[in-house]
Amino acid sequence: MCLHCSNTPLPQGLVGLRNLGNTCFMNSILQCLSNTPDLRDYCLRNTHRTDLNNNCRAKAALMEEFAKLTQTLWTSVSSEAISPSDFKTQIQRYAPKFVGYNQQDAQEFLRFLLDGLHNEVNRVTVRPRLPAEDIDHLSDNEKGKKMWNKYLEREDSKVVDLFVGQLKSSLTCSECGYCSTVFDPFWDLSLPIAKKGSGEVSLTDCMRFFTKEDVLDGDEKPTCCRCKARRKCTKKFTIQKFPQILVLHLKRFSENRVRTSKLSTYVNFPLKELDMREFASENSMNAVYNLYAVSNHSGNTLGGHYTAYCRNPALGEWYSYNDSRVSPMSSSQVRSSDAYVLFYELASSSHSRL
Repeated sequence: MCLHCSNTPLPQGLVGLRNLGNTCFMNSILQCLSNTPDLRDYCLRNTHRTDLNNNCRAKAALMEEFAKLTQTLWTSVSSEAISPSDFKTQIQRYAPKFVGYNQQDAQEFLRFLLDGLHNEVNRVTVRPRLPAEDIDHLSDNEKGKKMWNKYLEREDSKVVDLFVGQLKSSLTCSECGYCSTVFDPFWDLSLPIAKKGSGEVSLTDCMRFFTKEDVLDGDEKPTCCRCKARRKCTKKFTIQKFPQILVLHLKRFSENRVRTSKLSTYVNFPLKELDMREFASENSMNAVYNLYAVSNHSGNTLGGHYTAYCRNPALGEWYSYNDSRVSPMSSSQVRSSDAYVLFYELASSSHSRL
């Protein structure tokens, strides 16, 4: 049943977005972000204005339009779908690749949008030049904290508070055993879809594929810091710091010289209690997540369509967002082979609001 076909007043957050012409990729991501509780509250309470004022930024139109759109989605008493045209004007000023009405990639759009929002509400107004430091004598845990604090000295916003985690890359020389580590911030994790001879593929399979040890040999050989020569090495990713909101991108699209193809593999993912502790660099008690939104892509690379499935944070029920149409759905319908970008929230964060 489409909610907008009835004349009864709608609960908040159940308003659709008009398709302006192949803008379903944008609508899908906007609905997922609108159902991100702490980001929604940041906009509804106008807390973003404090950050904008503190930064004295003249160019803050993207954050303002995003906040305005979120506020309308959550305060509208009308069942009419909203036009996101003012928001689209601002996102294409920030990222000209979104000018026009061509179909775009939802995950790529999400990255541009979060980057734009962060830049406008960054609490750091003048990014300091950070001198290089010798941190080789520190433990990996201390190195990770040091690098995270350095990152926050330049990039510090509500958007970072919610979405950014830290990835640890370990490179081990097979000749001398020396292990070097690099720590990088991440906004999302792009997971290759695991291939299995039989049985279904799970999200944990994809995470294991992403974090599996890779051998770097031949032309890929890096230079070992201790040997001072190119050596065969093994490389492995682990998660050093888990974000409050974990965005997982299933890599369904692959490109070659001729064409782009799509994998429609069904990936089984949990709606509750996604346990990420096996992928932690250090022992972590705080790495269990609950799903609250999915951006879906149906169809193929030539003629596809994006929708969103979101768990309404006020009602605790799942809804399907298909541009201007919003419909209730069962949680059993959330998993499908169309799932493309998964939004998870730390269980400790969601429990604190219950």
